[in-house]
Amino acid sequence: MAQPAAAGLGIAVAGAGVIGRRHIELIQAGPRTRLCAVVDPQPASRDFAAGLGVPHFESLEQLFAGPGEARPDGVVLATPNHLHVAGALACARQGVPALIEKPVADSLEAGLRLAEALAKQATPMLVGHHRRHSGTLQAARRAIRAGLLGRVVTVAGSAQFYKPASYFAQGAWRAQAGGGPILINLIHEMDNLRYLCGELESVHAFASNAVRQFAVEDTAVMTLKFASGVLGTFTLSDTVASPRSWEQTSGENTAYARYASQDCYFIAGTRGSLAVPTLQAWTHGPDSRGEPGWMTPFTEQTLALEAVDPLQAQLDHFCDLIDGKAEPIITVADALQSLLAVEAVRRSIATGETVALRDLAANPRQP
Repeated sequence: MAQPAAAGLGIAVAGAGVIGRRHIELIQAGPRTRLCAVVDPQPASRDFAAGLGVPHFESLEQLFAGPGEARPDGVVLATPNHLHVAGALACARQGVPALIEKPVADSLEAGLRLAEALAKQATPMLVGHHRRHSGTLQAARRAIRAGLLGRVVTVAGSAQFYKPASYFAQGAWRAQAGGGPILINLIHEMDNLRYLCGELESVHAFASNAVRQFAVEDTAVMTLKFASGVLGTFTLSDTVASPRSWEQTSGENTAYARYASQDCYFIAGTRGSLAVPTLQAWTHGPDSRGEPGWMTPFTEQTLALEAVDPLQAQLDHFCDLIDGKAEPIITVADALQSLLAVEAVRRSIATGETVALRDLAANPRQP
């Protein structure tokens, strides 16, 4: 049962790490929410919760078995990746909506199991791909859907940046298999491209560790085929001095230096093109002969942008889900497609073959 509107929606946060504490800050500052509990097995989290003046529980099971006043209206799952599925299932059994941090699962098999289980019940679940709440992505998506570019034909994307030596010194696992930019960074990009261009059909990828010579890749290049027929390329590297990544161009995370003149996506269609996140658009109408062509001057414009904090917008959306006022902007089944895309990239690199996402979903255990 939801709390009275004046009291705000009671949100529990499971996981008191960096991202969990960011969620807590937003919940405490929000006019629609109140922090009702912290769930974390680490001893230090007990003192953290006490300092916030809220109950502490070591597990979701303890939370749900606790006193009625501690029962949440919703739960933010900011736990380690391998606990996302178990946490989401625990919330679903209690009929409590959850915001599941990305990635939705730590493996394709686990994600498929979760999607299958949740398909049988009605509790709303939101996956924390917070960039979908970005005013920039929303504006680009609206323009594409409104036909500003005509039929989209190609997309070129980039996530290129330089991770310093200290990044790897702080976590030796980052230099080992599973610690490279494919598993750490690429899922955000695949979700962005899917949100703008539709579902992916297949990928073909190559990777290299030639620069750092770690046991994991430092660079990958991939070709993408979307179900709509759009063809794309994407370049990923954590060892190049480049400003062309979402974090360095969008300005949405102030921890990064911003290069506002640069873009990380370029989407081209039959009537025009769009650069993201600058939202520069080039369109042309018919020439003197009544048809557009490569000699036709473009009309240049910058799309209007309503700047928002994506994490705050995500929390507002989560509140709407709890109140029954909205459907999830990204469900578990939807987020699973981004996880499939990343796994398809990994499989293509391993096999040297083009990998279809449909085949991968049907055979998730295939090496």
